[in-house]
Amino acid sequence: MSSCLDAAMRYARRGWPVFPCKPGSKEPATAHGFLDATTDLAQVERLWSRRPELNVAVATGGHGPDVLDVDVAHGRPGYQSLHTAIRAGLVPSPIVWVATPSGGMHLYYPGGGQRNGSLPAHGLDFRGGGGYVVAPPSQVDGRTYVVVSPWNPQAGRIDFGRLKEHLAPRREPVPWRESAPSGSAADREPGTARLAAWVAAREPGNRNAATFWAACRAAEAGDTEALEAIAAAAVSTGLAKDAVDKTIASAVRTAGLRRLVIDREAAS
Repeated sequence: MSSCLDAAMRYARRGWPVFPCKPGSKEPATAHGFLDATTDLAQVERLWSRRPELNVAVATGGHGPDVLDVDVAHGRPGYQSLHTAIRAGLVPSPIVWVATPSGGMHLYYPGGGQRNGSLPAHGLDFRGGGGYVVAPPSQVDGRTYVVVSPWNPQAGRIDFGRLKEHLAPRREPVPWRESAPSGSAADREPGTARLAAWVAAREPGNRNAATFWAACRAAEAGDTEALEAIAAAAVSTGLAKDAVDKTIASAVRTAGLRRLVIDREAAS
């Protein structure tokens, strides 16, 4: 029995729905992704017996686990945010800790009714209903997902809504004027509502800088949807997607450092 087949069978026996991903990848190997996840042991065995090199993924939320994803890629402050949340009593002991190929961590919890969520400026993502995670012993880019703790059958549930409110409390929208290009629409518009439209209207020569500025504002506001819209708007201007992704990641990192400075000043 292959290692991923063995793992898929163990997860399915726990009641966690599983499905295959392409070898060395997070991309589903089935037509409908996590919607094809199953706990049927016979079906699981058929899937991986035919292609033992397939990665194994677990559908999250509900019968599957909820997973807190600690992200350190591109300089994101995932561990720093995790420690802050632990000190606040918002991160109970998980079922298991899993080290991810990027150097981050997955914390598995009993599943519930929560949906996916994200705190990009804080390097934390949440996988609940409608999501999935690639699970041990799968590999991505030649690196393996590894269980790094004993399994804890007494794990409590995690409330991502409370964690999000603690790390990124809701604030009334305020005008973002700091460092805004002179006379821009962003100079006059409150919050992040029109940042993507403003980026989409940029001409060659200032598109990347405009994308970075707008993404910083959205990240500081904790507005994940605005970040996605800004990225799409930047690509629509002719910028390469890879370059836009790097710019967005840099803005998220910058916003996180700025937030850290503000929090430290407030605590001093």
